[in-house]
Amino acid sequence: MISLLRLVKVHPLFWLVLGTGIVTGYFKEVAMLFSIVFIHEMGHAVMARKFGWRLTKVELLPFGGVAETEEYGNRPVKEELLVVLAGPIQHLWLMGLSFFLLPMSWWSAADHQVFLFHNLTILLFNLLPVKPLDGGKLVFVLQSALMPYRQAMTVSFYFSLAVLAALSVTALALLPFHLNLIVVLAFLAIHHYLEWRQRHFIFMRFLIERRDKKTGVPEKLRPVFVSGNEQVADVIRQFRRDCRHVIIKKDSGDAAEEQTVVDAFFHKDKRMCPVGSLFL
Repeated sequence: MISLLRLVKVHPLFWLVLGTGIVTGYFKEVAMLFSIVFIHEMGHAVMARKFGWRLTKVELLPFGGVAETEEYGNRPVKEELLVVLAGPIQHLWLMGLSFFLLPMSWWSAADHQVFLFHNLTILLFNLLPVKPLDGGKLVFVLQSALMPYRQAMTVSFYFSLAVLAALSVTALALLPFHLNLIVVLAFLAIHHYLEWRQRHFIFMRFLIERRDKKTGVPEKLRPVFVSGNEQVADVIRQFRRDCRHVIIKKDSGDAAEEQTVVDAFFHKDKRMCPVGSLFL
């Protein structure tokens, strides 16, 4: 737990919210907000550490947080689902705890209502299907379980962007001068811009992990049927998570190991070559 606490960082925007709350006399409410966000993110962090994930940072934001890892899609779908859900699930016992504390003299009905409001707000907001929120991550994990990883990256990005655009138009039409809302929407928009810029890097890390076998080799075999004139770079886009591939030529039935194609992809003279040349 101590090693996890060392990874916790507080975003400057959260410090601003905390400072504003203290100055305006809402210390108890700010303390509630901080505690809820902290416990939410530690849920992610503890579950990730349980599975041996390479956790690099836990950053707290006013509307949630981000647990950053050096994992790029090669962990089992089940593991990733549990890591993502470990954050939202914390709100359930927190709200139950508030009901339990109601008889206490120091926990008033007003405190209870505020605590429930913050929990529900953060829970529901984080379940929106927008990246990098938990809901957006859940959508991506499920999509990556059903389609090639590179395709899932693209589909989930555009789906998240479309939802964000619809939410932004609706929210700004209803609350055009709400500063906190504008800041949150701007943060989410910037994240989408950065993810789009880094999409090739993220996919490369997915392939590098498979090449170096950093997260183990899945036992499940999945064939990828190709024609001999398909380029190596195109074949590699058909790779999926949670399985090891065997590349099979449609015409001859010749087979090649996944490692052979991955190694060719990282060879500058072979990346754009026909995959059929690897069977010779």
